[in-house]
Amino acid sequence: MKTIIARNKKARHDYTILDTLVAGIALLGHEVKSIREGKISIKEAHARIINNEAFLLNANITKYKQHTDANYDPIRTRKLLLNRREINKLLGKLKEKGLALAPLSIFIQNNKLVKVELGIGKGKKQYDKREKIKKKDLDRKMKRRFGKV
Repeated sequence: MKTIIARNKKARHDYTILDTLVAGIALLGHEVKSIREGKISIKEAHARIINNEAFLLNANITKYKQHTDANYDPIRTRKLLLNRREINKLLGKLKEKGLALAPLSIFIQNNKLVKVELGIGKGKKQYDKREKIKKKDLDRKMKRRFGKV
């Protein structure tokens, strides 16, 4: 059972997702408490592989209200927990032109572990985005006019 805490809708809008995988995140104790309260934003976040290790960058986890550390950085770089085979697979795919690694959602698995769903995506062109919006609007109008079929 998984409880979705945050979704990155912008990632699905900006990229055509080709493949997904789930990774754990190395977090501090108070960050887990803050995530359980839903105080996380992954709109501007992205993932990168640096020195054969995967990292989540720019994910904003708000400071837990009862945490006392004044030097806490809410957008610090967090390590993603992947095994060597998964990292090598990602490296092979990301070497292709135009592919990026974006977090799609943050969720809590089995009421214990915080996980991130990563998507390997190819960037969409502006006209692709417009076409998708037009199609969505047309579908919405058709459903209104003819009822839900």
